[in-house]
Amino acid sequence: MKASVLLKSSLLTSLFVITSCATTKYSEDISKNNYSNLEAGKVYKVTMRDGSPKQKILFRNIVGDDLVGIAGKKDSTEVIIPKSNVAAVKDTRKARIAVGATIIGAAGVAAIVISSSRAN
Repeated sequence: MKASVLLKSSLLTSLFVITSCATTKYSEDISKNNYSNLEAGKVYKVTMRDGSPKQKILFRNIVGDDLVGIAGKKDSTEVIIPKSNVAAVKDTRKARIAVGATIIGAAGVAAIVISSSRAN
C-alpha cells in the first residue's frame, strides 16, 4: 500500500515538473527578459504580443533587439522577430515530451487506481 502511494506521488510530481518547463513567457520590458535559454538549432513556437499568428522558428541567434532564425528546417526563409513583440516562446520538443508524459502519467495513475480498487 505504501509503495502505491509513493508511486502515485512520484508520477504526479514528475508530470508537473516536466510540463512546467515547456514555455517561457516574457514581459514587455525588454531589459528584464533573459533570452539566454534559447539555443541555436532548436525549433521554437513564438507567440506575438500584437496578436498576430504564432510563428515557428528554427532559432539561429540574437542580433541587437531581434531574434533571428529561419522559418523551418526545410524552408530557409530568414525570420526576424523584434524582442518587443515576443510574448512567449515555447520549445516544441519539450512540449511534445510534456504531452507524452501527461498521457503516460494519466495512464499510470488510472492503472494504479484500478488495480487498488480490485484488490479490496
